[in-house]
Amino acid sequence: MKKIIFYLFFIIILVITMPIIFTDVFKTEETSSNEGIDEMFDYGEFSNIKLLHTETGEIEELNLDEYLYGVVASEMPASFEMEALKAQAVSARTYTIYQIKNGSKHDNCDLCDSSLHCQAWISKENRFARWEENLREEYWNKIVKSVNDTKGKLVLYNGEPINALFHSNSGGKTELALNVWGGDFPYFQVVETSGEDAYTSYNSEVQISKDELVSKMIEKYANFEIDFGKEDCIKIIEYTDSERVKKIKIGNIELSGVEVRNLFNLKSTKFSFEISKDTIKFAVIGYGHGVGLSQCGSDALAKQGKNYEEILKYYYKDVEISE
Repeated sequence: MKKIIFYLFFIIILVITMPIIFTDVFKTEETSSNEGIDEMFDYGEFSNIKLLHTETGEIEELNLDEYLYGVVASEMPASFEMEALKAQAVSARTYTIYQIKNGSKHDNCDLCDSSLHCQAWISKENRFARWEENLREEYWNKIVKSVNDTKGKLVLYNGEPINALFHSNSGGKTELALNVWGGDFPYFQVVETSGEDAYTSYNSEVQISKDELVSKMIEKYANFEIDFGKEDCIKIIEYTDSERVKKIKIGNIELSGVEVRNLFNLKSTKFSFEISKDTIKFAVIGYGHGVGLSQCGSDALAKQGKNYEEILKYYYKDVEISE
């Protein structure tokens, strides 16, 4: 009889306490799953962004720093120094907020995942597929750390986020935005960086036939003519302060260096050329438009002991790094 009473008492206690036990378990799991969200930095109206995936046309909403994981992973090699990655993270965050504040280039979203319009972006899964298996976790952890360690940090000029442009390799000197797009931004100046020639993106060549050059020119300029028998049939007329081609004359047409870069798929406007019997060879220095932060230059500065704030202030003049 005593045993029966004991068992009945035990069952009653169990029925009463079970809901409490499971409630505590669920609360613990819920807290754990939301811990990352609770720790996310509050950027106010910029805390979440709408990202257009250009290949599918789908729009995905992401937390700003979560979005930046994909930007840094796509825009800068994870093998670069941590301080360079942090500089990239802050530049990308600042660029994002600047673009949103000044009007999106797309309908119904804030940015797209194409570097041709906004910033390149890649998912973690696709990034892992391109990295060697033994480096995936190490590289991804570096990317996440670069963003998380700089949470809230922006590059400001007169208290406002700057148009924090960046490029791969300046070829030794950065360029003024005025010479690329015509806009005048005081925080973009010509600065020199040593060590960029150690990167594969520093040198490149493009060789085209004379017939191809004529075809491409006529496609854009119907009145184009050229006499390859003349010594000055192609002539550089003017350089920018960063030693890039500002104006060049090809046959009877005068073009900007930017136009020539786009027309013949050159990696930068810092180029020379050589005309042979049947071809024209362009020898190119640097990679990208050359304005703002140089990614290879940032890595070179980081190797020299500069931290991310020093790197940012080196490439963006008279700015502050602030939350």
